[in-house]
Amino acid sequence: MATAAAARALTKAFPRSASSATSSVRLAARPSRDTAAKHFFRQSSRRHYSSGPEPAKKSSSGAILGGAAAAALLAGGFYYYSQGELHLKSGSAGQSAGLLNPTAQDYQKVYDAVAKALWEKDDYDDGSYGPVLLRLAWHASGTYDAATGTGGSNGATMRFAPESDHGANAGLKAARDFLEPIKQQFPWISYSDLWILAGVCAVQEMQGPTIPFRPGRQDRDVAFCTPDGRLPDATKDQNHIRAIFGRMGFNDQEMVALSGAHALGRCHVDRSGFDGPWTFSPTVLTNDYYRLLLDEKWSWRKWNGPKQYEDVKTHSLMMLPTDMALIKDATFKKYVEKYAKDNDAFFKDFSAAVTKLFELGVPFQSKAEDRITFKPTVSQ
Repeated sequence: MATAAAARALTKAFPRSASSATSSVRLAARPSRDTAAKHFFRQSSRRHYSSGPEPAKKSSSGAILGGAAAAALLAGGFYYYSQGELHLKSGSAGQSAGLLNPTAQDYQKVYDAVAKALWEKDDYDDGSYGPVLLRLAWHASGTYDAATGTGGSNGATMRFAPESDHGANAGLKAARDFLEPIKQQFPWISYSDLWILAGVCAVQEMQGPTIPFRPGRQDRDVAFCTPDGRLPDATKDQNHIRAIFGRMGFNDQEMVALSGAHALGRCHVDRSGFDGPWTFSPTVLTNDYYRLLLDEKWSWRKWNGPKQYEDVKTHSLMMLPTDMALIKDATFKKYVEKYAKDNDAFFKDFSAAVTKLFELGVPFQSKAEDRITFKPTVSQ
């Protein structure tokens, strides 16, 4: 909690510029984007990029599991335990009970609870669970296939194996575990809506643009898990990017806008095999990802790992082959140049593309104009 308190003090000392997002070493500490801030991040907050394995949760006793299973059976379904997670499986996919007609205010309370947890649990990676929450929402949505109408955020099927075991989803148990207390606090919200709402919260609390949210996703069972291979492979080129995003219905401009999420977070050797952050401010959303792609000199990293690039100047940043593909392809590059010059344009297009991503394949009953706009807890 001391780090969170210090971060709040820094937030007051260094207000965010209205013209652009700022660099930061933590979610709540946002000093101006300058050399000193970048140096501070590299020297005092940067950890070894290879994080250790996720801490194992203490196993529940047989008596507790037995009681939970018995209660579930009486409720008309049954629980099973898999990879440290307790799942509900029933013919109706275990829909959440509670509020029949939740209001925008009810969803704002969920948002506030996620934001509060982000502030309090500041011991993850660079000081925030925000990037991994966004990755959870992204990967839950990015399985959509327009041709078959399968996949997407409706279902939260990553709760189950084999989808939870897909290589692209490695490490996302941390995000699902982070959100479990929120689900217990608000049992009426589906996991599907919660994961997306948390992704929206993560973007906004990391000083990104407003992302409208439309509820209505329903949880599904293991039968709806999607096959492996629907998410991007970072070792590929621009043809792969177009194949993956094109399957979901995105055009070139939207593909580049969505790639801007790489301004956040980092890669982990024990998950993807890759190593390091893309930017100096991995817990604040900015257009730095595009600026660094264009302005920095990049070379292949010499190490015992998959092929990735590192910046020649500091050797502390990395880019993936799919990132570099954006400036090797002429059409992609023109959008990279646009967003590198104009953070507001990036925010506008990122918000639109992410909203589209999060809604792919969802049979909403409400209209698009009924989307909810959440009030962030940080100053924008």
